[in-house]
Amino acid sequence: MFASHPSPPLSLYIHLPWCVRKCPYCDFNSHAAQSIPEADYVDALVADLEADLPLVWGRRLESIFLGGGTPSLFSPEAIDGLLSAIRARLTCRPGIEITMEANPGTVEQDRFRGYREAGVNRLSIGVQSFDDGLLQRLERIHTGDEAHRAVAAARAAGFDNLNLDLMFGLPGQSLAQALQDLDTALTLRPEHLSWYELTLEPNTRFATHPPPTLPDEDTQWDMQQAGDERLQAAGYAHYEVSAHALPGRECIHNLNYWHFGDYLGIGAGAHGKLTLPGEGRILRRWKQRQPQAFMDEARAGSAVAGERALTVADAAFEFMLNGLRLREGVAVEMFTAHTGLESGVLEPVRGRAVERGLLADLSDRLVATELGRRYLNDLVGMFLEG
Repeated sequence: MFASHPSPPLSLYIHLPWCVRKCPYCDFNSHAAQSIPEADYVDALVADLEADLPLVWGRRLESIFLGGGTPSLFSPEAIDGLLSAIRARLTCRPGIEITMEANPGTVEQDRFRGYREAGVNRLSIGVQSFDDGLLQRLERIHTGDEAHRAVAAARAAGFDNLNLDLMFGLPGQSLAQALQDLDTALTLRPEHLSWYELTLEPNTRFATHPPPTLPDEDTQWDMQQAGDERLQAAGYAHYEVSAHALPGRECIHNLNYWHFGDYLGIGAGAHGKLTLPGEGRILRRWKQRQPQAFMDEARAGSAVAGERALTVADAAFEFMLNGLRLREGVAVEMFTAHTGLESGVLEPVRGRAVERGLLADLSDRLVATELGRRYLNDLVGMFLEG
């Protein structure tokens, strides 16, 4: 179906599904737990990885990302054992980026040095806001002061590559409050900042019981625009829809997603995408969602819950879905290199998008215009329909 071509870069995503409490806006596969079967889960992750290895023999890992849930609920010893098991089974590029998500709870801060010693070299801290009142409306378990202390603890532990997650459009939040949050984050000078809007995702408590005081759409747009300008003035490049980075500090792992690279996904509910050049296929697969079912089936030999091969239309749409998130877009030649398809399959949708002013009229790149970025869902939807 797809022309034979070299495989794109390969990353590894690891899902650690437990958290202290489920947030009302969270649609990730996360589960509140009083205790975590840490050793059993790590064993299951290693078994899951081993079952996937035949699909990636001879390939090198470019990045590793530990997401959740709250991965920092796992002990440094467990993370060290897991990363050691990965290094024993897969070749990693020198200086591989290893990101771990963490929440600013005081219980976790003492662990940061242990994570750094285990090889984690990039920390992503879910601050969301520094305003205690707004944090309470989000039902977060930390305070603004604890967020400050978490950043200080990360720096003291030797982390020189930090991302802070910061949300805007929160219940009852004014434009001034949103920018105050952003200014506070900027005083901490993280290398990377994710500045994104609160959305009411299906199957969340906020979706069924929306907060009554959410800012309207125009106010949210004002927050985004003013925040983007402030970040740019502070030296952060806006390289993706919600991602801002100091020079050279873009997230390698996420860039691989947006460039339609490959990734293994291990853990409860983890998704993966793999190019199989010898078979002319691009394969998506996903693992059992429930943690206990995942552990049982991984130890039994396979935790795969399902898989499907992408059609030509799937591959073209998914490439555009990811690539158009980037401010600089993607090279047309990357479309061919990472999908095995000729760029002509994007026509005539590409031409219609240019005519509507949503896509830049460039021969060598696929780039959303300013209008296209504002109405990105509409732009991407054109390729889905096409």
